[in-house]
Amino acid sequence: MSKQTKKTSATKKAARTPKAKSDMSARPAKAAKAATPAADKPMSGLDAAAKVLADAGEPMRAKAIVDAMIGGGLWRSAGKTPHATIYAAMIREIAAKGDASRFRKTDRGLFTYNAGGGR
Repeated sequence: MSKQTKKTSATKKAARTPKAKSDMSARPAKAAKAATPAADKPMSGLDAAAKVLADAGEPMRAKAIVDAMIGGGLWRSAGKTPHATIYAAMIREIAAKGDASRFRKTDRGLFTYNAGGGR
């Protein structure tokens, strides 16, 4: 090692002196966020799908559910395959909640509202 390297190492070590910790209680408190009323929030995709299926009263395919959701102004999506998004979300809810799910798969690709499930 050269003297120059040693000098640089010593300088770096001196620069690494521990700093004093600041007191967290000295910071001003953050203002709490105002709760958004439910009427101002857009409906989630699963909530809209549950509403469409409950109103329909018969099994529907994911594409028809999404068409009804978008047509009724309940939900919007900028994605290319919103029906695949809703299909996957309904399948995940059924797998996670079982009988307590808002949805029930009646046949291949067909879903109905599970009146016994829900929030």
